Amino acid sequence: MGFSMVSKEDLKIVEHQLEREINNMQNVVKRCKYGYPQVIQSFPIKEKKPFPTLYWLTCPFLSEEVSKLESHHKIKEVEDMIQNNKELKRQMHELHTKEIEKRLNILGENIKFLPQNIQKKLKETGIGGTKDFSKVKCFHMHYACFLVDEENPIGEMIDHWIGKRNCENERCEVLILRGENQS
Repeated sequence: MGFSMVSKEDLKIVEHQLEREINNMQNVVKRCKYGYPQVIQSFPIKEKKPFPTLYWLTCPFLSEEVSKLESHHKIKEVEDMIQNNKELKRQMHELHTKEIEKRLNILGENIKFLPQNIQKKLKETGIGGTKDFSKVKCFHMHYACFLVDEENPIGEMIDHWIGKRNCENERCEVLILRGENQS
């Protein structure tokens, strides 16, 4: 179970963005117009536990914008759309199934060496560990999937609602410099 090489600089930036240590980052899969990470790909296992969030939104600006949508009860609105639209419901099932396949492809033959409960979770849960594919656990994960050029109707809605994908002030530069001054 190997990881792609992640530069020390990217790891440092992502840790500043998320304000926590990261130990299962595989690579940066999307960058903002300033060159900073917006989305990372995570390894499906973290600290010997399943980590079903394949794509993780790291951009502080986008994370805040998505959180605003969640705080305005947009998740409930989207779940109602899924329940009332057979095509959207079908798309969501397909999307979660593809996420499972990607996760299993990353693990390859190594999955058979994992405990059964971990195998089960990785094989049966969708984006971010979602059990019910007609529910939305978190907008951040769906938007991250969308930003890496995947067809994700929820991510597309989020993108429309937010309206822009980049901050106006190289916010991550300020984050990094502030972090260096505190060291």
